[in-house]
Amino acid sequence: MARGSPLHGQRGLFDVEPPGLVHVDDFISASEETALLASVRPLPFQPFAFHGWFGKRETVSFGWRYDFNDSRVHAAPAIPEFLLPLRTRAAAFAGLPPGALEQALVVRYDVGAGIGWHRDRPVFDKVVGISLLSPCELRFRRREGHGFRRFSLDAAPRSAYLLSGEIRHEWEHSIAPMEQMRFSITFRSRVDR
Repeated sequence: MARGSPLHGQRGLFDVEPPGLVHVDDFISASEETALLASVRPLPFQPFAFHGWFGKRETVSFGWRYDFNDSRVHAAPAIPEFLLPLRTRAAAFAGLPPGALEQALVVRYDVGAGIGWHRDRPVFDKVVGISLLSPCELRFRRREGHGFRRFSLDAAPRSAYLLSGEIRHEWEHSIAPMEQMRFSITFRSRVDR
């Protein structure tokens, strides 16, 4: 059972998280969150671009950057020093050496910003996300027959989640529009090349 917030499904509360999902509250302390926010806020955020459309959220990538216009991964600036201790902790959470988390994506969600249904690009494997400043509803769905199996995870500030295996590759996820500003830091490993 996840040690964080409950998972809510169509038929009520799930007792066991779907395979590959792990969620923990208080992954970082309040003082660590404050320090991260001080370093994250001045980053050079750019509107999320998808085939000529711009989303309400803004992003900055390190290590690797996925370009939706040419469907390719491109080199990005190195992961900054202030994120390396968090990357080490995220890698331990995912059962990986720190260097395996080759990409860091920092996202700023203004009020009304969310993310539509998607799976992360197949070039990436394990995903570790850390929530900062405000909670979010992280929604999941998997096609079953003519419908979907659905559930949601209430991701509190300072919590972290890991997506691997089934939940990473067979389920889609989205984030409901934000009621308050939120930041997230997501680390990803790449598939074996």
